Amino acid sequence: MNRLFIIALLFTLAVPGKGAQTNDRPNIVFILVDDIRWDAFGCMGHPFVKTPNIDRIAKEGALFKNFFVSIPLCSPSRGSFLTGQYAHTHGVIDNADHSALSHQLATFPRGLQAAGYETAFVGKWHMGNDDTPRPGFDHWTSFKGQGVYQNPKLNVDGKVSQVDGYITDILNARAVEFVKQEHTKPFMLYLGHKAVHGPFTPADRHKDLYTGAPIPRPPSVEDDLANKPVLTRKWEQPNKPTPKQPKKAGSDDEAERPMGNVPERLVRQQLRALMAIEEGVGQLLKALEESKQLDNTMVIFTSDNGYFWGEHHLGDKRWAYEESIRDPLFIRYPKLIKPGTMREQMVLNIDIAPTLLELAHAPVSKAIQGRSLVPLLKDAKAEWRKSALMEYFLEQYYTRTPTWQAVRTDQWKYIHYTELDGMDELYNLKADPYEMKNLIKEESSKATLGDMKAELAKLLKQTGK
Repeated sequence: MNRLFIIALLFTLAVPGKGAQTNDRPNIVFILVDDIRWDAFGCMGHPFVKTPNIDRIAKEGALFKNFFVSIPLCSPSRGSFLTGQYAHTHGVIDNADHSALSHQLATFPRGLQAAGYETAFVGKWHMGNDDTPRPGFDHWTSFKGQGVYQNPKLNVDGKVSQVDGYITDILNARAVEFVKQEHTKPFMLYLGHKAVHGPFTPADRHKDLYTGAPIPRPPSVEDDLANKPVLTRKWEQPNKPTPKQPKKAGSDDEAERPMGNVPERLVRQQLRALMAIEEGVGQLLKALEESKQLDNTMVIFTSDNGYFWGEHHLGDKRWAYEESIRDPLFIRYPKLIKPGTMREQMVLNIDIAPTLLELAHAPVSKAIQGRSLVPLLKDAKAEWRKSALMEYFLEQYYTRTPTWQAVRTDQWKYIHYTELDGMDELYNLKADPYEMKNLIKEESSKATLGDMKAELAKLLKQTGK
């Protein structure tokens, strides 16, 4: 814990003095969605979902085609966004109660606040059940744990009261209210939505959207799992209460088809729940325009992890396959980013913190393991990582997914199950984008496997694992 205090102090050092030039520092609006995958948006090619407000961020800014989370799980991923560190470094490695630890983390909001920003948190903290204000925020609106979709109890600056309404609409309204306030210094809004996390509950006005729309069915929905022994092995299911699912919505529920083990209705419910977020993005952009702050504000839209829609017969997240680790990342800031910017490089959630600290003229601690995106936003040919490390740690109530470490390049992915023998996986992502053919035992892939194992070992050593 002492190490965490020391790291936290590093964020407060070398803050620009009162006479420093700070007029080029952007306001920041950081929007984090829960459990939405990269291809659920119009700008990412979804066949029927329309997200014009979210798409606007990408079209008037930058779209990252290969954005990944370093760990595909809610609490650890949020810890990595906030700290710029891998989960094995910041210590939030699962969805257990890390309330006390999350009060000690050295986060980018703490760095921004120390550098003179007015900071606000609105939404889902999701590192433990504690809803009390965290360091680094001047304004705080949150709720315990996962919260609820209807009539939530909100902790506003330490005082708890119930608020009637639909949670996404409530959070949108609170975020817009903060943006519309008069600000005497640059501001940072962190908006963490509960949606689209289960139980997937859209607003009533969206409950019949997409009825009858054909859900895309990639080849991996029919994966026979013949070369994925980790998915066919015997494992013990722990006793864990199953949360009640909301009443079925939409008139096509009777005709739904399963996708692997995931019903089409679940996919529609997630996409329906996204629509209130889409509306809220439009409200925020309008508020920024009306206050003449839009072009002086960096707007970031992203997600804490992806989600399976039946690929490899999986639901939820947690695995190292693309549907779980790949996420949306759209950034708008015209002072730095040209409209229509697109980047192919592999970007990680740990890259957000150093980016925002650099733009705020705040110190970037050496403890941060991500890289600032500023050079990449300026130049598509900027030097960038050629490989990326991802990880996951076995959880008490999710024993089907074992601890794994993975390394990904633009062509290859190697998945190492640290506590299982003979179950590792190797995929040629260019030849096999749906990760259907495990090449781990192929003689022709022997040299590549050796290279990927060496790269994984190098990345683990570099990150102190």
